[in-house]
Amino acid sequence: MPLKIYRRGEIWHFSGTVAGRRLRGSTKTADKETAKQIAADRESREWKGALYGPEAVLTFAQAAIMYLAADKPDRFVDRVSAYWKDTPVKQITGGAVRQSAIVLLPNAKAATRNRNVIVPTQAIINHAASLGKCQHLKVERFAVVTKKKQPATWEWVQRFMAVSSPHLGALACFMFLTGARISDALDVRWKDVALAAARVTIRQGKLGGQERTAHMPPALVAAIANIPGEREPLSKVFGYSSAHTAKWPWRAAIKRAGIAPLTFHSCRHGFATAMLHSGVDPITTAKLGGWKDPRHVFSTYGHAMDDDTLANRIIGTPQSSAPSTEADKYVKSKA
Repeated sequence: MPLKIYRRGEIWHFSGTVAGRRLRGSTKTADKETAKQIAADRESREWKGALYGPEAVLTFAQAAIMYLAADKPDRFVDRVSAYWKDTPVKQITGGAVRQSAIVLLPNAKAATRNRNVIVPTQAIINHAASLGKCQHLKVERFAVVTKKKQPATWEWVQRFMAVSSPHLGALACFMFLTGARISDALDVRWKDVALAAARVTIRQGKLGGQERTAHMPPALVAAIANIPGEREPLSKVFGYSSAHTAKWPWRAAIKRAGIAPLTFHSCRHGFATAMLHSGVDPITTAKLGGWKDPRHVFSTYGHAMDDDTLANRIIGTPQSSAPSTEADKYVKSKA
């Protein structure tokens, strides 16, 4: 029985059986002609789905709803959903997704376009594909020019701490010894810290709020224990509301210490580099530092050591004490 419309109060509804499925619902309109068109469109979509499969009628909006219903990360989903709306998924190509990134982020860098548009769009469509609703989609990423990142060292952190406030010094120490991102470090509350157990809970915003528990070496326990002030459970440990408010004190401390002008991320970078150079494998390093993919740790932070005497280790001969990073060299030149 084709869909028929009927009034319930001021609003028109539809009801009927299409391709063996019983359908009923609201057209959400009080206009009869509009209601007829809505019912006809719904009936047409049902027949297409029955005859040609779910891909024939699946829209991006529907795919996004299924994606969020599966408790997938919601970062940037609103932006891409607002762009594609009810576009049929089968009409979305890799090239169209790349173009959407240019339209949505005309002044952004390639890495930002990849992360904020291409990744969530592809994830939504491929989730629907995993449910048998459409075909998987491959999208070529924008080429990213990678810059050589300079890691912090423990020596750098110690010199930074020596001229910093207890809050700021502990922040640098925390990022270097736990691998925390600046945003995650600044979100740590006193309720997350267990000084006696030398453990801390870190919420990872970039990974959708996933939590990890990190060990705190003695130097970090001491640095946090020396932070003055009240320790209300919900108050922030390091006191800064955002990376922006910590940026200027950070730069001032670097200037006072006469050390390499490294960023917040250089401490997380330094954690990974130091772990790898200490012989910790990339899988373990990724787990301890909160990286999702060990391959990213290896490819991004696996710097070659600048000591050409390392082959001495093969036969148990001590290697030279040459500085291993540009940051070390900068520190030594300023010492």
